[in-house]
Amino acid sequence: MTSRIRKIVRHAFLMALYGALGVFITLVTVLVIMMNDRPDLSVWHTADLDEEFTVESDVSTFAQYLELEDRLFREMDEEVAAKIAPGERGLINRFNKGSLSDPEQWDQNWNRSFEMPADQPRAAVLLLHGMSDSPYSLRNLGEALHASGAYVVGLRIPGHGTAPSGLVRVTWQDMEAAVSIAMTHVAEIADGGPVHIVGYSNGGALAVNYALEAANDSSLPQVTSLALLSPEIGITGAAAFAVWQARLGVLLGLDKLAWNSLLPEYDPYKYGSFAVNAGDVAHRLTNEIQRKITVLENNGNLENLSPILAFSSIVDATVSAPVLIKGLFNRIPENGHELVLFDINSVAEVGPILSWSPTEMFNALTQHPERTFTLSLVTNIDAGSREVMLSSIAPGADESMDEYLQLSWPRDLYSLTHVALPFPQDDPLYGVDGEENDAVIYLGDLALRGERGVLQIPASEMLRLRWNPFYPFLEEKVLRFFELELPGSDS
Repeated sequence: MTSRIRKIVRHAFLMALYGALGVFITLVTVLVIMMNDRPDLSVWHTADLDEEFTVESDVSTFAQYLELEDRLFREMDEEVAAKIAPGERGLINRFNKGSLSDPEQWDQNWNRSFEMPADQPRAAVLLLHGMSDSPYSLRNLGEALHASGAYVVGLRIPGHGTAPSGLVRVTWQDMEAAVSIAMTHVAEIADGGPVHIVGYSNGGALAVNYALEAANDSSLPQVTSLALLSPEIGITGAAAFAVWQARLGVLLGLDKLAWNSLLPEYDPYKYGSFAVNAGDVAHRLTNEIQRKITVLENNGNLENLSPILAFSSIVDATVSAPVLIKGLFNRIPENGHELVLFDINSVAEVGPILSWSPTEMFNALTQHPERTFTLSLVTNIDAGSREVMLSSIAPGADESMDEYLQLSWPRDLYSLTHVALPFPQDDPLYGVDGEENDAVIYLGDLALRGERGVLQIPASEMLRLRWNPFYPFLEEKVLRFFELELPGSDS
C-alpha cells in the first residue's frame, strides 16, 4: 500500500512538473514571438565599433582616450552613417548627415567628451552623464560651473554618443576604467585644488562608485564633493532578469531579443533604442556600490566618503528614489551630506488619478530615525499655491528651516521626471523657451496628437517632461555646495 501511494505521489508530482514546464515553454514562446515581432534592426543596432574604449584598451591618459574617441567617431561615420538604408534617410534620423537630428548641425557635437578650460581654475569638475545619454545632458551645468571659475571636463562614457549598438557589449568595468582615467586628468588640472564630480543618473552611480573606491584607497585622486542628479542607486528588480532575454536571443539566433525597446533615433544626444545589456550593467553597478559600502563599513573607512549633495524627484520612473535613501543616505555617516527631493505639485489636483503611493518613500525616511544627512523638500508653500519653498531639516534638528525660492510650478505640470533635472526651461533642445533654430530638431514641447497605435514613439515618451522649472535653484545649490562664486555675485 505504501509503495502504491508513493507511485501515485510521484506520478502526480511529475504531472505537475510537466504541466509547469509546458506553461513555462508556452510563455517563453509567446514572449519570443512578441519580442521578435518588432521593427527590423537597423545598421545603428548592429554596427560593431572596434574603436570604442574598453577596460582592455591600451589607454592610460585622457589625451589617449580622446585620440581613441576621434578614431571611434570616424569609424561610426564609415560603419553607420555611410551604410544607412535609403528608406531610413529621413529628416529626423540622427545618423543621416544634414538632417534636423544630426548632432553635427550644432556649433559643437555634444556627443563627444569636452573640456572647458580655465587659466587659473578655482576648482576642477568632472561631469558624468547618464545611461543611453551623452555629455550634452550636463552641458548647462558645466557652463555655469565654468563661468564660476572651474575647469570643467565632460566625459563621454563608453558605449555612448555613437550608436545604440554600443550599449550591447559595454560593461560597468569599462565605464569605471574611463572614469578613473578622467579623474586622474581632472586631479592633475586641479593641482592640489578642489576636485568635484557631477553625476547624472548612471553617471551618479559611477560618481559614487569612484568616491567609495577613493575613500578606501588614499593613493587615488580624491574627491572634494559630489553633486548627484537623479542618481541611479537602485533600479527595478526586473533588470536582474532581463539579461536572460538577451541570452535567449543569442541561443535562438534572434538579435532583436537583445533590445528592450526599438524606437526611432530622432534625438541627436540620446539613444531612442535601449539594449537589454544596459539595464544589466546598471543592475551590476548598483550591486557593486552596495558591496563597496559594506566593505567600507567593515573596515571603518566609510567616514572618508566625500560630502554628497543629491537631487531626486520623489516620483521617478527610471530609478528608485526610496532605494537612494535606503541604499545610500541611510548607510553613510554624517559628513555634510544633503538630499533634496522634489515633491509632487499639490495644486495640480491629480490625487484622484494618482497611482503613486508615498508609503515606500515614508518607510525609507523613517527606517533610521537618527538621520545623518540634511533632508530637504521642494514643495508648494501651501495647498492652494503653485509657489514653492525649500523645507530643510538638519541631522538631529527638531524643526525645519523654510526658504521661499521665488519659483512656481507651471500650471500644467504635476511632477518632475527622472530626465528633467539637468535641463533649464530655455535649453535649446529640451526646453520650452529656447531660441528657434530651423537647422536642428526641437524636442522641448513634443506632443503630437492623433489616433493611438499609429506612431512608433510611445505617447508616454512624448508627454514626459524634459525640462526642470526649478533648474535655477538646482544650479545655484550645486555652485554653493562646491563653494564656487556665483556668476554676477560680489561674494
